[in-house]
Amino acid sequence: MKFGTKAIHAGVHPDPSTGAIMTPIFQTSTYVQRSPGDHKGFEYSRTHNPTRTQLQDALAALDNGKHGLAFASGMAAIDCIVKLLQPGDEVISTNDLYGGSYRLFTKVYATYGIKFHFVPMHDMTAVQAAVTERTKLIWVETPTNPLLNVIDIAAASAVAKKAGALLVVDNTFATPYLQTPLALGADMVMYSLTKYMAGHSDTVMGAVVVNNDELHERLSFFQNACGGTPGPQDCFLVLRGLKTLHIRMQRHCENGRQVAEYLKAHPKVDKVYWPGFPDHPNHEIAARQMNDFGGMISFVLKGDRKEDAVATLEKFQLFSLAESLGGVESLSGHPATMTHASIPAEQRRTAGLSDSLIRLSVGIEDAEDLIEDLKQAIG
Repeated sequence: MKFGTKAIHAGVHPDPSTGAIMTPIFQTSTYVQRSPGDHKGFEYSRTHNPTRTQLQDALAALDNGKHGLAFASGMAAIDCIVKLLQPGDEVISTNDLYGGSYRLFTKVYATYGIKFHFVPMHDMTAVQAAVTERTKLIWVETPTNPLLNVIDIAAASAVAKKAGALLVVDNTFATPYLQTPLALGADMVMYSLTKYMAGHSDTVMGAVVVNNDELHERLSFFQNACGGTPGPQDCFLVLRGLKTLHIRMQRHCENGRQVAEYLKAHPKVDKVYWPGFPDHPNHEIAARQMNDFGGMISFVLKGDRKEDAVATLEKFQLFSLAESLGGVESLSGHPATMTHASIPAEQRRTAGLSDSLIRLSVGIEDAEDLIEDLKQAIG
């Protein structure tokens, strides 16, 4: 079954009691049992809910995985994964990653005795050099947020397997439409469903997809025991969003290419970060492991001045200045003061994240209008 067909049909079935083609919102906290322990597979909605179950099945199908787990947010999904670790364990992650992930790693789990190494993962020799006998998890984000670096998932998998570590891929920017990490050797795929998967800026949710039964059992235990689960209304919204994921991603990619090429040719733009350019450092890897290059773009104006970036952001009319990404509408952001403010300035600069960097989430509007907005904002 091809991706577009799966996006609409896989994992989802008409409601057996009514024939409803859309999965109903089972807005209930509990379920009547015939006798103690004798129920229809549902006891309490923190543990299982029919709307969430169909979403989890759909997510697994899209990633060609066996099991999906949904969470109340992307951060809740990450939190569940890190709970697999013990004090003394070590994690290798990219030095260019989402600020919320960095904050959870360094401000929460580091205090529990878990050590985190942040390295430039687009250079796999740096990953290998960071491996120790205590390495239990390798955390990949590709393309990275916000510098759009591309990490070789298959190569990272080889390093992880040699070290006896688990490999997690945050696939939020790519979605399974562009990239399927499980097929490249990942043990877990993580998403902020808030972004492209839901796609309409109207819900917050996260997910993990796995193939391994034992791993699924452990994650399911934490999902239920710790309670970071989503409500049925949000699950319904993501199920609805998945049905148009393939069409939306096609348009995001088409518009992204036009915007990236416009910015690269602009006389006031110094550098554009987008993996679709042949001169991108890891373009060949992106071309090999992705089906297209996405709608996320970052750029720096000539002069590299924060005040120029802020002035540009304030002038945008269609690129709304807001947190998040991946919705049908175009968004702009200033990572240094918004999504990545929790990362120390010195570490941001070391990773190449300038205070003047502007990040764009290119939506599905008409590309000509988006380019006109860029033209008037940049000048």
